[in-house]
Order: sequence, then C-alpha cells, then structure tokens
Amino acid sequence: MKKNKIIVGVLSLLLLVALVAGAIVYHKVYRAYEGEKVRIYIPAGATAESVRDSLVTHLGDYGGDVYWLWNLRKSLPERAHGSYVVNPGDNVLDFSRRLRYGSQSPVRVTFNNIRTLDALARRVAAKMEWGDDAFIAACDSLLPAKGFKKSEFLAAFLPDTYEFFWTTPASEVVRKLSDIRDNFWNDERRAKASRLGLRPVEVAVLASIVEEETAKADERGTVARLYLNRLGRGMLLQADPTVKFAVGDFSLRRIFSKHLAVDSPYNTYKYQGLPPGPIRIVERATIDAVLDAQPHPYIYMCAKEDFSGYHNFAVDYSRHMENARRYQRELNRRNIR
Repeated sequence: MKKNKIIVGVLSLLLLVALVAGAIVYHKVYRAYEGEKVRIYIPAGATAESVRDSLVTHLGDYGGDVYWLWNLRKSLPERAHGSYVVNPGDNVLDFSRRLRYGSQSPVRVTFNNIRTLDALARRVAAKMEWGDDAFIAACDSLLPAKGFKKSEFLAAFLPDTYEFFWTTPASEVVRKLSDIRDNFWNDERRAKASRLGLRPVEVAVLASIVEEETAKADERGTVARLYLNRLGRGMLLQADPTVKFAVGDFSLRRIFSKHLAVDSPYNTYKYQGLPPGPIRIVERATIDAVLDAQPHPYIYMCAKEDFSGYHNFAVDYSRHMENARRYQRELNRRNIR
C-alpha cells in the first residue's frame, strides 16, 4: 500500500512537472510580441550566433524565445537571410517559422522628383541590401539591350511605389522597373508618339521639360504643344529647366547670360532640338499630357507675374516681351536674384 502511494506520488509529481514545463513551453511558443513594429535584417553570411544577437538586440526576451525555437528546429542561418517586419501580436511560433523558411516582408520603394540617375540609385538602394553602385551597374548592363543610351536611362523608369524583397538583386529590380515602363508604353501610346514624330524616349525627354516648367497639371498639355510647335518650326526650345540641368543647379530663380553661355548639349538656348535625355523621371500623367496635347498657335511662354505658377502664352515676340517685362519687374520688386 505504501509502495503504491509512493508510485502515485512520483507520478503525480512527474505529471505536475510535465504540466509546468508544458505551460512554460506553450507560453514561450505562443508568446505575443508586445513592442512597437520593427524591421529585422539578417545579412548574407550570418551565423546562428549573429541571428541570435540581432533578434535579442531588437526584440529583447521575445527575440530570445524566437531564437530558441528557431535553433531548436535546427534552422539554417542562410535560409534566414532577409528582412522581416515584426508587428505587435506576432507570436514566437509564427515568426520563427518565417525565419526558418525565409518568408521575408517586402520593402516599399518610392521615388518621384528624381532628376539624375545617381539620385535614383541612392533612393532605391536606401531600401535594399546592396549599394547604389550596384543599381547603376545593373542599368549599365541591362538598359542598352532595351534600346536606351546612357543619357536616356531615366526614361526607363516611372515614379511610383514598388515592392521588393530586401535581398532582391539589383538586376531584378532594374528589370522589373523597366518592364513596368515598357508595359505602360502600349500600342496606343506608341501610335500617338509616332503621330507626333517622336520616339517614346523622346516623349519622355519632352515631358521632363514640361514637368519642370510647370507644376500645374492643367497647363502641361499647353506647354507641351508650345514646344512641339517650336520643334516643328526648327526653332530653339529655349527651355530654362534644361539650362538649370546643364548648370547643375535647379534652385536657380533667375537665368542670366552666364547660364545661357554654358556649353552643354542640354542647353537648349545653344543647341537645337531635344536634349540627349530626360532632365527628370516623369509621371505617367505628364507623358499622356504630351501625347494628348491639343493644337494651339503659341510659341512663347513666360511665368505670370502673379507668381501663381501659371504662364502667359504668346504667338508673337512683341507680346512675349511685354509678358517678360512684367515678370522681370515683379522679380526685381521682390528682390529675387
């Protein structure tokens, strides 16, 4: 009888220990993250120890539990290579599985108001594992085969928000972005460009000038047609934004003779026709504004003296000079140099 009591007692103790251990394990496995949303990066070549250090550094005890379960299942560090977002409420089991199978969280890459390839490379690379030099190298490798000259590379991209994985190679990023641009240029848009006597890249070049000339979307078609009129007559475009690009200073408020004298193929006061490439990455809507620009007779434009952002347009030079003098007087009155 006494022996049976001992056996029952031992079994009860073992059961209690098992229950306590099970409760502890259950708590560890299903423990929810209680901190703020955070992104974890596991670089290439990480060891199990560096995975642990990254988890604990950013997630504290919760990260330690994630590592414990991840390591318990003999997970491979190379599979964890990537970037992962941890949200409040995510439990240890789910996050450890994501690490085990490399189920990354995408990163969002947004770009607009980009004027140079270097600036684009920096903007994209800031969200990726690799540096901006990798992006430029991918452009150099892939875009010429798509028909782009180096000066035309900006025309291969459209501003927007895109999703990639942190580890996506630069070549895949450039390929995806340029494919999206190619799909945008459907048969209808290509036919419209052809009727204007322009290639899609040339439309992007013209659109980049238009976009720099005016921030007013309802005016872009008018500005585009003005430059098309000038191209049709063999006139110099004389577009101030191209001079700013040639000088390398888009902050210029006034263009003086010293700026107009700059010898650059982007200086449309010196060289006829379109410049060799876009002076910014242009929005889809601006490209469509060029393609759908309605006919008008204007060949001159000048910013309105009310600084509304709109322009006065003119057919003849004398009227244009009247508009220009009003604008110059207002610049002087406001002491804008």
